Amino acid sequence: MPRRVLLAGLFHETHTFLADRMGLDQFEIRRGAELLSAAGDGSPLAAMVEVGTRCGWELVPAIDLRASPGPTVADEVVDTFWQACDDTLSTQTRPFDGVCLVLHGAMVSESHLDVEGEILARLRQRVGPHVPICGVLDLHGNITPKMAANSQGLIAYRENPHADAHQAAHDGALLLDRLMRTGEQPVTVWEQPPVVWPPTGTGTAFEPMQTLEAMARDIERTHPNILAVNVFAGFSFADTPCTGVSFTAVTIGDPDEARGALRTLSGWSVEHRDKGNTQDEPLEAVLDRIAQMPAGNGPIVLAEPSDNIGGGAPGDGTAVLAALVARKIQNAAVAINDPQAVKALQNIAVGASITLEISGRGSPLSGAPLRLEVRLVSRSDGRFTLEDPNSHLASMCGNAFEMGPSAVVTHGGVSILLTSNKTPPFDLGQWRSQGLIPETLSLIAVKAAVAHRRVYDRISSAHHTIHTPGPCSSNLREFPYRHIRRPVYPLD
Repeated sequence: MPRRVLLAGLFHETHTFLADRMGLDQFEIRRGAELLSAAGDGSPLAAMVEVGTRCGWELVPAIDLRASPGPTVADEVVDTFWQACDDTLSTQTRPFDGVCLVLHGAMVSESHLDVEGEILARLRQRVGPHVPICGVLDLHGNITPKMAANSQGLIAYRENPHADAHQAAHDGALLLDRLMRTGEQPVTVWEQPPVVWPPTGTGTAFEPMQTLEAMARDIERTHPNILAVNVFAGFSFADTPCTGVSFTAVTIGDPDEARGALRTLSGWSVEHRDKGNTQDEPLEAVLDRIAQMPAGNGPIVLAEPSDNIGGGAPGDGTAVLAALVARKIQNAAVAINDPQAVKALQNIAVGASITLEISGRGSPLSGAPLRLEVRLVSRSDGRFTLEDPNSHLASMCGNAFEMGPSAVVTHGGVSILLTSNKTPPFDLGQWRSQGLIPETLSLIAVKAAVAHRRVYDRISSAHHTIHTPGPCSSNLREFPYRHIRRPVYPLD
């Protein structure tokens, strides 16, 4: 008989220092057979559906819940996910042969600092000790012993930006197929150094992650019994006991051998811990330097990690916009999430001017709203198709994104894209869909840390990471941690 597999997803990167709550209404929800419609959209869920179909599984889809990064999640979200999984397990007349999951690894709810560990423990209790639980995790997961103990084969993305999210999910599903066919019973071992890095220090094209990923691949090559080695950079804005760098290995051999291999990674990360503790440059100093530079072949990119949408920030800070306006910089573009401003433009004729108060309302850490006279250039529904099917954004949403009702306005030489939904700047289709050609701009400001670089590095003449007010600062000493283990670098 075909192997029966439970399919489910629960995906959220939680910024616990934000004051609000993420309710169920802020999650995209697919139930039952709706999960199977993901096939072909380039997402991690799509990879699992595609592998399962190709391998002849009897896929039993339960639920998929996902939302953009944001504040602590309401318990209702976790309860809804678990109820759907529990109901699916309870209504089947034949036992399951495996479980395949799309998880993030840094999700926190009102009652659970380790949501993924809690879910995996409940699933393990329901399906028994020998049914393999496999799937995919984000490279930014804060991995816990509970997660490792209750899973057999969770595979992490190996790239940041996450160009390989679909591939990692594909590998996790293939590992599940192998375990169901062979009956092998691997264990997952876990190791964690006393190190936490800001998102700006976790790009895999740079140190320290570049070397750690290379070391992990070498362990896989030289240890045949170790089926996978995962390097987790962690998510520093989720305040949990296990926040930060960690490593796991899936092994069918001696667990102590695998632990020894992971300790080499842990030791290297401690020895080179300063390489990941990147700090951002002052905005005004960077703009002073840019003013002295000759024009380059492509736009200058200003990355603003303190308002990083991909890290949970509101994406509405106005510090960069204010500086560009004050310096009368020409042919520049900024995207700001501001549904209130979009609504204020609803009845304004294209080409007309209006005095508009532009956001700064999403976080008390982001600064004040900026009042500008702007000219309305265009309005749209905000939907765009991703130009890069392997962009970081595809790992979150597949091949299309909804910015919500959107508008483009100008003030002086600056074009301002106003959106109604937070839109991580990980795909150039965001601009092109609104009539702005990114390659022809002189300067583009993006609210991101690292994930934008896959697409922006291809077109930019220079890249600068700047410090501005906001809730995703690279200076981790600014945050009031309560739960993280101590001592830990760079807090101690």
